[in-house]
Amino acid sequence: MDEAILAISLVWLFVFIYAILGSVDFGTGFWGMVYTRKGAQAGSIANRFLSPTWEVTNVFLVLLVVTLVAFFPAAIYSFGMALLIPGSLVLILLTIRSTFMVFHHSVQRFRNTLDIVSGVTGVLIPSLLVSVLPILTGGFIDPETRTLRIGKLFTSPVTCAYLAFGLSSELFLSAAFLADYSREADNESTYRVFRRHVVWLGPLTLATAVLTTFLMGREAVWLRDRLLEERLWFFLSFAAFLIGYLALFWKSRDPGKSRGLPRLSFTLFITQYALASFAYGRAHLPYLVYPDLTVAKSVTNPEMFRYLLVSYAIGLAILVPGFYLFWRLFLKDKRYLHQR
Repeated sequence: MDEAILAISLVWLFVFIYAILGSVDFGTGFWGMVYTRKGAQAGSIANRFLSPTWEVTNVFLVLLVVTLVAFFPAAIYSFGMALLIPGSLVLILLTIRSTFMVFHHSVQRFRNTLDIVSGVTGVLIPSLLVSVLPILTGGFIDPETRTLRIGKLFTSPVTCAYLAFGLSSELFLSAAFLADYSREADNESTYRVFRRHVVWLGPLTLATAVLTTFLMGREAVWLRDRLLEERLWFFLSFAAFLIGYLALFWKSRDPGKSRGLPRLSFTLFITQYALASFAYGRAHLPYLVYPDLTVAKSVTNPEMFRYLLVSYAIGLAILVPGFYLFWRLFLKDKRYLHQR
């Protein structure tokens, strides 16, 4: 495989992982705000998951940024100019959210404020991150000054479609995960609450994806045409979504449990997004930022590339067992799930 393609594949892998983890993390913060204020058990389940996991999500954000800077140093100026405003706002909101997360155990009187901050930033941060995608497809960067046309970006129907898709995906994936998490915690009433959200958010997310692809032609005809060439992958993605959605209505083997197989559904929904992300990444090649910045022109030199691959292999060999242990402790251990 070509070095540039291998490097951008690694970057895109971290983008996908962070997108999934971030959707679950930020969406859980939103659901926690909604249901904690209502005094429902769903709020307690959401906060129980959120308490130990928000730091893991930030680890992948750091990995993503470091990987992009290390493998594509020539792209830093263009990315920095384009993402200065949305990126700075994301960092400010992440700092505020992380500060409240760190101190929420020791300062109980700010617990309600924490729920609000977590919920509001859980909507704002993904919105700002999703706005990066239309920037990279071209049409929003001044070719002379290389600065972002911020007014055009946030008034464009294309950006609004991206935001709608991003927010619906965030709430959809987080609800699907929390449904499975509730079933794992043997809390059927909470499972039914989040299952109900998954049922109505699924078709809405699919509709916003189609709308985004349709409107994309206003600013990025080249990308829309290439996405149509990848229709086989999108068909497989839709098939994974359909099976996962139908699994929400299948009878459980345990007669005491409600309809639905949340673990199977969530796994298939992740598969759906993985296939769609692969197709989107293929269609976006060879550009990092259309039309001037390509993958081949931005990648680091071959010697540095080899050193980076070795360092990432060593780093992942250390991190992966840690993530597995974390999963066993906080997502599978019945003592934590039942708060014993």
